[in-house]
Amino acid sequence: MNFIKSFLLAVIGLMASTNLAFSQSTSIAESEIAPTTSTVSVKGITCSKDLAMISDSVEKLEGVNICKAAKKGATSKFEVTFNPALVSEKEIHAAIEATGSCEDPNERPYKVKL
Repeated sequence: MNFIKSFLLAVIGLMASTNLAFSQSTSIAESEIAPTTSTVSVKGITCSKDLAMISDSVEKLEGVNICKAAKKGATSKFEVTFNPALVSEKEIHAAIEATGSCEDPNERPYKVKL
């Protein structure tokens, strides 16, 4: 009986340490991925408040480090630095296009130019 208890305890300990090691290696692998910087062109921006609202919207996404306006004009450009293991460019584009206008929050005037 003592042998069975010892054996079960050893198996449980082995399983617990294996799961712990696996979860640690996964989080280390995600943090080792270098941030990527991408330039995103956006149409429909009419004022500097639009630029700030889009930047704020994108920066709320998990994995986005910074989103700053690089150029304002008919087609504005944003430089976005992000972790591709946590967020995709497609999700960043969707966040931009889902941002409401400063004049009418229900309006979605911004379009990512691919």
